[in-house]
Amino acid sequence: MAYTLSTEELQELRQISTPTIANAIETFNVRPRTQGFMNSDVRCIFPDLGVMVGYACTVTIMAEVQPAAESVKRFDYWDAIVKVPEPRIAVIQDLDQPRPVGSFWGEVNASVHKALGCVGTVTNGGVRDLEEVHRIGFHFFASEVLVSHAYVHLVDVGIPVKIGGMVVRPGDLIHGDRHGVITIPSEIAREVASAARTVESAERQIIDYCHSTDFTLQGLKQTWTKVMRKP
Repeated sequence: MAYTLSTEELQELRQISTPTIANAIETFNVRPRTQGFMNSDVRCIFPDLGVMVGYACTVTIMAEVQPAAESVKRFDYWDAIVKVPEPRIAVIQDLDQPRPVGSFWGEVNASVHKALGCVGTVTNGGVRDLEEVHRIGFHFFASEVLVSHAYVHLVDVGIPVKIGGMVVRPGDLIHGDRHGVITIPSEIAREVASAARTVESAERQIIDYCHSTDFTLQGLKQTWTKVMRKP
């Protein structure tokens, strides 16, 4: 389980864009810069809802074939959700290949999950009922918009899942916005917001100089070297 942040610390992370979070994480050198974020297979469906931050509740699903028996009962899945700290994010790997067939998500499941303390979902599967779900402010990050739920059913709960090329484990701290989704390593979670402010401050000096009336190429080189500590 990831380290649980305070309400104030989580709120601070919500004020920062996901690309800036990515930049801040890089300064700690705790993982390769090519890891820890989802690829473009997963996209933000409601970019106007802003930043989503929460702890991962993981599950796998299938929808193409009707199951002979339930692998996981829905009530057991709900019990697993509430064991994860709030705010929660349902992270759902759709096992149907090569593309999802049916949507687990719609107005009903979004309402149920929101009542259970979830702020959104991240899935390589499908979503639907977009207007209704947007109205309740529930974040959708998904690969598809689908019409039917087909034979959607739960397969496994509380295991590592792989979505958008990234492995997510139960309790991982997730940050997402219109740009995509990233995980924040637990060992640096409390320091990321401060690091983000430092990164933004440095970048702002370069941006402001580029927009200034005093701009020159030589001045840009000097500003860059001063801020970035390297040419």
